[in-house]
Amino acid sequence: MQPSEASPARTPRSPHVVIVGAGFGGLEVAKRLGKAGIAVTVVDRHNHHLFQPLLYQVATAALSAPDIAEPIRRILRRQESVEVVFGEVVGIDAAAKTVRLSDGQTIGYDHLVLAAGARSSYFGHDDWPPHAPGLKTIEDARRIRSQLLLAFERAEHETDPVEQRRLMTIAVIGGGPTGVELAGSIAELSRYTLARDFRHIHPADTRIILVEAGPRVLPTFAPELSAYAQRRLDALGVVTETGRRVDHLGNGELGIGGDHIPVGFVIWAAGVAASRLAAELGAPLDAGGRIVVSRTLEVPGFPDVYALGDIAACPDEEGRPLPGLAQVAKQQGIHLGRGLAALIGTGRPLEPFRYRSRGNTAIIGRHAAIFENGRLKIRGWFAWVAWAIIHVYLLVGFEHRLLVSIQWLWRYLTYENGARVIAAETTDQRRP
Repeated sequence: MQPSEASPARTPRSPHVVIVGAGFGGLEVAKRLGKAGIAVTVVDRHNHHLFQPLLYQVATAALSAPDIAEPIRRILRRQESVEVVFGEVVGIDAAAKTVRLSDGQTIGYDHLVLAAGARSSYFGHDDWPPHAPGLKTIEDARRIRSQLLLAFERAEHETDPVEQRRLMTIAVIGGGPTGVELAGSIAELSRYTLARDFRHIHPADTRIILVEAGPRVLPTFAPELSAYAQRRLDALGVVTETGRRVDHLGNGELGIGGDHIPVGFVIWAAGVAASRLAAELGAPLDAGGRIVVSRTLEVPGFPDVYALGDIAACPDEEGRPLPGLAQVAKQQGIHLGRGLAALIGTGRPLEPFRYRSRGNTAIIGRHAAIFENGRLKIRGWFAWVAWAIIHVYLLVGFEHRLLVSIQWLWRYLTYENGARVIAAETTDQRRP
């Protein structure tokens, strides 16, 4: 008998676990189940795992995209029972225990793990994203980098000083860690890296505005650390507008608190919401659109369905929702992966997840950062070293850790940023 030209579809051995999302949490679940020899299918709409905490450095030309992205198949290639599907889940049928992909394909499961992450939230202003891109994907980072660099290129050839000043006014919306890190990185890019690259403009004169609706930047940190960050932003020349909300975006103009400011480019870092996939399940959601889960990461009322990371609202021991941090998702993934392996292998029930904070950190600029872990509060150069160690440790793969460490050291000594590339499609877009 001649063999068929078409290979038969793979039939995973039961029980079969489907994981939606290959972020920090999803990958950890897959690794633990793979080591136990359990059949797993990981579905992600990207072919790479992205280290989002350093995405702002791609957006500001400090790192290249490959420095913080790793192919999912490469990460999981040693787990022979794990299959990777490049696709986007658009529907969930909990009764039939299937997920539906955008291409019409359906995948059955015995256990479903939702780890699809989060997206930028514009608080109901659906017309704002084209005027102020968020920062969640490599595509977002490349677009921001191109638009940022293009603003300087256009200013270089602009003869009208008023229009030139508008082009060299950059606004960042949101005073959390991402917003502060973006503002500080843009300030260093303009004041040091680009300082000698132009002939008709002075990049050091770039006006950088950081807008925060609350009373202070970095509101999740202790007030004294927030005050230190504010002083460092002031030293970098960043204009901070606290206690003011954005009320208008578009046509090269930013409206805050009734004032209208001409701007060359705006970046959105003000809020996040859970992936739209959360609503597809039909489970209760919190105000941020996250699936409400128990401390065992199970979705109440949906047997064999679990959620973790930014898509899940998981309470701590005191009933407070855990923050949307990479270390939370990673720990949840390790916990759920081990728990599911034991549940499937021996029937042992899942145990409650307990988060152990490794500390929260944010960088404001060159050798300036803050670090907080309970009563321990560090600021300045030592906090910057702690920030670097934590982020290098969380990077996937030794190769990336080594490359990023070398590049950071080089840039620390030289102020040189190497990834100053403007995407071709950006130059075809309308002038801001």
